[in-house]
Amino acid sequence: MHPPPYLPGYPPPPPPLRPVRGVAIFAVVALVCESVVGVAVAAIDFWYAALVDRMITDRGSVSEAQVDAADLVYGMSGILEAVVYVVAVVAFLVWLFRVRANAELLAPDGHRRSKPWLILGWFVPIVWFWFPKQIVDDIWDASTRSPSPQKGVFHAWWAAWLIANLVSNVGARLMFGAEELDQIAAAARFDMVCIALTLVAAVLAIVVVRKITDVQEEHRSAVAVYGVSGAYPAH
Repeated sequence: MHPPPYLPGYPPPPPPLRPVRGVAIFAVVALVCESVVGVAVAAIDFWYAALVDRMITDRGSVSEAQVDAADLVYGMSGILEAVVYVVAVVAFLVWLFRVRANAELLAPDGHRRSKPWLILGWFVPIVWFWFPKQIVDDIWDASTRSPSPQKGVFHAWWAAWLIANLVSNVGARLMFGAEELDQIAAAARFDMVCIALTLVAAVLAIVVVRKITDVQEEHRSAVAVYGVSGAYPAH
């Protein structure tokens, strides 16, 4: 056993890692809610597109009351989808800040991007293609205490997120630019594709959250079991 770290001549104990399980649960629940809402919105898209098809085929088969109700449901579903997406983004960022703080304790010099990029990296043009992925990779490497080759799910998550966002941007342009009935129906159906891709990215994001959370919680548990020895135990 190591001598108590507070004795003269021994290094001071490292700052304790902060618990991450709570914020991870928050992030996972938010991502699950986003996925569930996305499935519901996709069903509404399908229903709305079918209604528009009926209008194209036989305008008289759909009453004005049905059109107004469909427009209201379709519009409200889009608002709900946007709100839940924002909540999921906030939850993920809260978790990201917490695990990054722990990762800096585990590997102070192991991060390529400073803290402001934890937010800016997702929004600044061009660099958002790779800065957030670098940040998450560095957190994983710091948490495993070595450059880990086990990053397949991280690569898959990032590819899915990029594709989903690029396709969603196209879908938004189609939706806001749709004026004719056939364009409106096509935009609703394209939104279903966007939702499917976002769902894949959300599922992979949950896996990423769980993997990083588990390894950091293992560090905290090891310290609790073996005591502080001046350095965190290697994973």
